[in-house]
Amino acid sequence: MPTSETCSAPIGVYDSGIGGLSVLRALREKLPNESFVYVADNAHAPYGDRAPDFIEARARQIAAFLVQRGARALVLACNTASVVAAQQLRKLHGLPIVAMEPAIKPAARITQSKVVLVMATTNTIRSASVARLCSAYGREVNVILQPCPGLADQVERGEFGSAATLDLLDRFISPGIAAGADTIVLGCTHYAFLTSEISRIAGPAVAVVEPSYAIARQLARVLPAATAPRRPASATTFYTSGSAPDMSAFLATIGETAQAVYTLPAGMP
Repeated sequence: MPTSETCSAPIGVYDSGIGGLSVLRALREKLPNESFVYVADNAHAPYGDRAPDFIEARARQIAAFLVQRGARALVLACNTASVVAAQQLRKLHGLPIVAMEPAIKPAARITQSKVVLVMATTNTIRSASVARLCSAYGREVNVILQPCPGLADQVERGEFGSAATLDLLDRFISPGIAAGADTIVLGCTHYAFLTSEISRIAGPAVAVVEPSYAIARQLARVLPAATAPRRPASATTFYTSGSAPDMSAFLATIGETAQAVYTLPAGMP
């Protein structure tokens, strides 16, 4: 297992599972000289319908692990963990913490029909964060909030184009399109792996908005200068609370070849 000496001053990236890998790609593209530690809480994924207290507890444990690993910044690459736990984590840790929120603001700016469909987990849809965004940017826009139970599970299983996944997508997307939506906000990082399928169902005239590159730009703005030698450019260490072989297999399917995956250590439930 890697030690703190071989992984100096990394950026910690945390998601309930594999959805945050879409954010990790954007981070590495924007910050090619940084090293990263990615934690997937696969054993408890997805977070969308879990109790907020459980999500906050997991976020505290995993953030503490990343801080112990020497992280100089944290990225919560999970909308649900962000809306539930970001404020608490910022009180606990004195380092930059970049969190996710559904891209309702940019969607409200680009929509021509003034109808925006937001696809997210149940917890995210019900959150105070989404209510605030709708209040601030949805005054002249009809924001349709669509919970998508089961969709992140399909992504976790790698079933991007299966009949079951396409059925769920059609059920979640078609009513919004029928109501006039010309912009879809992906309010869960897992859904970025379904962008092609979402676009086919929604049609070519519908814009699909997801925040990975906005998160990368925000991290670049707040990231402090390195104070220790770094690993080679784009070096990434992966951890999971679930099956390391399954995580390795998934990484291989998305082009992350020859990547070792470590199991979160004892003491991390």
